[in-house]
Amino acid sequence: MLSVCPHDCPSCCSLVVTVDGGRLTSVTGNPDHPFTKGVICGKVREYAERVHSPLRVLRPLRRVGPKGAGQLVPISWDDAVATIAERWRAIIATDGAEAILPFSYAGSMGQVQYYAGHPLFHALGASRLDRSICVTTAYAGWRATVGAVTGNDSEQMVGADLVVLWGVNASYSTINVMTLVKQARARGAHVVAIDPYRTPTAQQADEHLMVRPGTDAALALAVMHVLVAEGRVDHGYIARATLGFDRLAEHLRAYSPEAVAPIVGLDAETIVRFARRYGATPRTFIRIGIGLSRHENGAMTCRTLACLPALTGAYADPHGGALLSTGGAYGFDYSVLERPDLMPTPAPRMINMIQLGRALTDPTMAPPVRALYVYSSNPAAVCPDQTLVLRGLAREDLFTVVHEQVMTDTAHYADIVLPATTSMEHLDLYRSFGQLTVQLARPVLPPQGEAKSNWETIGRLARAMGVAEAHYAKGDEGLIREFLSKGDPSVRGITWEQLVRDGWVRVELPRPYMPFADGAPTPSGKVEFHSAWLERQGLPALPTYVPLAEGPDNRELAVRFPLQCIVPPNRFFLNSSFSQSELLRRRQGTATAMLAASDASARGICDGDSVRVESPRGAARFTARITDATRPGVVVIEGIWWHRFSPDGLGVNVLTSDRVADLGGGPAFHSNLVQVSKA
Repeated sequence: MLSVCPHDCPSCCSLVVTVDGGRLTSVTGNPDHPFTKGVICGKVREYAERVHSPLRVLRPLRRVGPKGAGQLVPISWDDAVATIAERWRAIIATDGAEAILPFSYAGSMGQVQYYAGHPLFHALGASRLDRSICVTTAYAGWRATVGAVTGNDSEQMVGADLVVLWGVNASYSTINVMTLVKQARARGAHVVAIDPYRTPTAQQADEHLMVRPGTDAALALAVMHVLVAEGRVDHGYIARATLGFDRLAEHLRAYSPEAVAPIVGLDAETIVRFARRYGATPRTFIRIGIGLSRHENGAMTCRTLACLPALTGAYADPHGGALLSTGGAYGFDYSVLERPDLMPTPAPRMINMIQLGRALTDPTMAPPVRALYVYSSNPAAVCPDQTLVLRGLAREDLFTVVHEQVMTDTAHYADIVLPATTSMEHLDLYRSFGQLTVQLARPVLPPQGEAKSNWETIGRLARAMGVAEAHYAKGDEGLIREFLSKGDPSVRGITWEQLVRDGWVRVELPRPYMPFADGAPTPSGKVEFHSAWLERQGLPALPTYVPLAEGPDNRELAVRFPLQCIVPPNRFFLNSSFSQSELLRRRQGTATAMLAASDASARGICDGDSVRVESPRGAARFTARITDATRPGVVVIEGIWWHRFSPDGLGVNVLTSDRVADLGGGPAFHSNLVQVSKA
């Protein structure tokens, strides 16, 4: 039977699953899918352990102990829904609907389940959630240069002469890209990885440029300096498809390799060698990761990287270009799912999800957040500035409902916990942000216990509250059919019947796909080296390196916290998903802090020691891993372990800041200064 991986990963893998005796017994990659090609990650291969987890929530539960203790007793679905409706009505009567806050993200990337709550909460007039925790900063920066969040099809990199994996640990976070990279190398492509530490992806590359965290834009500008100074640019493409080259060329004089080398931590000769290799041919493909946008300068970094292929004309080469995401390559009509027409006028306030801690603890917020409804997310683990988040979740006057598959850290703070289906147990439609197919997944298992999908659960709540009932009466299949019937020409021909028959359909886009071959959907119709829109936002109009506010240039803070700390994914977790798995925790080993030998020696730390990592916001304990995979001055802590599986009961996000980045409202997860000491 076919299914689809529902998790927050660009690959959106097509799965082949086996069920025996009502239990999921195996999960493998679909060899017939053009992007999956039979390859899936080790996390999803063990998906049966999630579906049948001992931590699985199988019945509605009600809190009987203190917040955070996870002391709950079973109740019926009718009682749970009635309790929620009664509490919400009381809150609306005293404080207004804006006192209710939904909180969700990409626990399921299925379109029905992801957007299931939007119509209900719009109709109630609840506070809106700015779902900014992942891509919004990267996308805002990318659009500033090329107007749309898309790029040349990643499958085309197989024919490239140079593949650059910039800020993406594809071996962990989008494994199918590595299949394409290996095919490109077999053809003779040179592979360069650019990353602040030596990831497994970097280990497989021909060359690794270990830049300092948050300095990727400076490196890109130095590369552009060399390209322009040495005439390694495509003047024909620049003339027909770009805006502002002359101003850019003048601006780049300040970014010589010699000037940039001490900023990025590479020698000038290495920068020049890479620039010349990049400028030797337009057949260069850059695959860019979202992680490099999780700095205070993240949008400007992505905007700068988007300029590189325009200088060499790589956007117009069938095997060149760059890709951040396919999110804007094809367009559905999301009003079908979101139903903004149900919102009152004026629109309710917007609360940025990365500042949940502030929203729950700010005594001046009016009205205060008095009810929180969490689904498809685990804010007690994933939100930054966790000390503040946990303080807010512990409020006795906060009525929290968590709809969840397993007993997460957040569920331990809930007043009501509702059992949720997994992707194996409900119907959904999937699109990808790393490839170009639309997929349908039908249930392969009945709901476990009394679990219900986001769609069914929120439909029940809508009926109990007497709002948006007609929307939920469409049913999930009816909603998918309506969604498929609308949108732009690239998707309008996809039918329910096709998806039921084949499981997946490639969207109607030209092959090779080169959306910026002759310009871009910006205000000028061109790739914009000079952006008047950015200037209106108070940012530099030309690509510019902006030092981090919480970085080595902040001398006052660096005296107390002299090390930069980044918090990228690990191999066996995806955000906080899969941390519930005893098998995957065992494979991952333990929560580690990677340190260079010189930093460890200066602090009397040996490999395997328990260490305390402290930032201006909090401290947590990890196991030291002394390695040359990170540079002196940089600490790497991979993965989000749940608090209760962490030493001292605190996870990595007690270290991270809830500051927003330069555009898009996204987080600066990787912009942290810390001190490390032996515990």
